[in-house]
Amino acid sequence: QVQLQESGGGSVQAGGSLRLSCTVSRHSVGTYCMAWFREAPGKEIETVATISSDSTTFYAESVKGRFTISRDNAKKTLYLQMTSLKLEDAATYYCAADLLISRCIPGRPMDTWGKGTLVTISS
Repeated sequence: QVQLQESGGGSVQAGGSLRLSCTVSRHSVGTYCMAWFREAPGKEIETVATISSDSTTFYAESVKGRFTISRDNAKKTLYLQMTSLKLEDAATYYCAADLLISRCIPGRPMDTWGKGTLVTISS
């Protein structure tokens, strides 16, 4: 069974940066669809960014130009570099994977999830 483990969350001031990591227990991170989601209190979970096996990426409009999704196949790790953080970026961030497909499909449910890492933003 593949397990995902997020790390890198914490508290940062608005305008600051954080890098989230997601390590995968098995397989390469480069062979299937992987993504970052986030859930803020009282809000629905939303897709932040996705990356397909061919390195095609997708970003939510709210994070375009500020966040970057990437992966290191050798380290079996997915990253989310977050810069110019805003108060509204505060949320629990989840790493997820769809182990059945190599190219991410918008709206398709992910089949494997991490437990999340909390990001708090202070003004």
